[in-house]
Amino acid sequence: MELDIQCEEMSPSRWAELLTTMKSCKSIRLDDCNLSSSNCEDLSSVINTNPDLTELKLNNNELGDAGIEYLCKGLLMPSCSLQKLWLQNCNLTSASCETLRSVLSAQPSLTELHVGDNRLGTAGVKVLCQGLMNPSCKLQKLQLEYCELTADIVEALNAALQSKPTLKELSLSNNTLGDTAVKQLCRGLVEASCNLELLHLENCGITSDSCQDISAVLSNKSSLMDLSVGDNKIGDSGLALLCQGMMHPNCKIQKLWLWDCDLTSASCKDLSRLISTKETLTEISLIDNNLRDSGLEMLCQALKDPKSKLQELWVRECGLTTACCKAVSSALSTNKHLKVLHMGENKLGDAGVELLCEGLLHPNCNIQSLWLGNCDLTAACCASLATVMTTKQCLTELDLSYNPLDDEGIRKICEALRNPSCNVQQLILYDILWSSEVDDELKALEDSKPEVKIIS
Repeated sequence: MELDIQCEEMSPSRWAELLTTMKSCKSIRLDDCNLSSSNCEDLSSVINTNPDLTELKLNNNELGDAGIEYLCKGLLMPSCSLQKLWLQNCNLTSASCETLRSVLSAQPSLTELHVGDNRLGTAGVKVLCQGLMNPSCKLQKLQLEYCELTADIVEALNAALQSKPTLKELSLSNNTLGDTAVKQLCRGLVEASCNLELLHLENCGITSDSCQDISAVLSNKSSLMDLSVGDNKIGDSGLALLCQGMMHPNCKIQKLWLWDCDLTSASCKDLSRLISTKETLTEISLIDNNLRDSGLEMLCQALKDPKSKLQELWVRECGLTTACCKAVSSALSTNKHLKVLHMGENKLGDAGVELLCEGLLHPNCNIQSLWLGNCDLTAACCASLATVMTTKQCLTELDLSYNPLDDEGIRKICEALRNPSCNVQQLILYDILWSSEVDDELKALEDSKPEVKIIS
């Protein structure tokens, strides 16, 4: 049994009621529930007395160090079988790390620890690393985003990586590491016996100087499948170095996030080669890079290559216009693998979307999720979008937010939703003005088709 509650204030009677339920739960989620240290004493008892409990999520609660002290008493009990623990944004400091170190050292069942958005600091995480190095620790996933880490943490992390072959996922995003520390970390990763599958280094102060070392990790660690270096100013020169590592036969990269990396159309030649030849690559995010139409046209040419297996392409806010839409349409009509396309915040216009719809309607196209928010669309393109909605049963998610579709456009979309052939389950319509009459129609539509979720 699972208990999944979010954003609910806990009265004493409600809490007492839930405690009874928790005693038989396998998974408990209580995010944003205004919990405090006093609730942790009860949760500690639940952990101790419920051997079936394997997952506990307590994100965004003011638990504090005192709360973690209570919680860990249950976690240290021999009867505890918890595998996944989420404590993001729980007002923890370095004082909690000694207690958590004891859990890591003594609780081999624990395989995931998420403690991001807490002011643990370098000193605190160094203590956690001591727990990681204990032979009893079998941790596989460690999330340390927004933990106020500095370059000084890398030596301790490398020592932990060296002794922990079980570790598969490491997230250090949004910490001020800098190039020198990232280079040191990468050299440690290359030497370590760990089989890392995920490495997230978003907003870590990385420039092109680090990219040769990250590239070495890519070419040496065939286990690495998910790399995120978004929000770092690596530029075209840094991307070229990363692609060298990704093109290595050892590299099995599947997911690559490069949002806001100061890339231009010059990077698209390397990216195109990657997309057309690296058959393991299924997802790439290039959001908020100045690729322009010429860059996307190169990527679309790569998508038409039979070797391309890309399933998700994110090119939101990339300086695109109507001019690239013919190339995108051609790629959509050729590539059978692409399922998710994010093109929001680009000036595609009605004419551009009309062209996209031609590709979307092709029998080869298998798009499931299409995002066109803030693309300068009006009611004029809604008839074509409605045709796609009623024709392509693979399409389950559509975002048209921040476009002046008005009553006329929304009514065309609603008509398509009513059609039994339409399989759209989520329609996103943020910040679009429509009349009270249309509002009533949308509510009636949701009542008649409860499987459809309209978000506005």
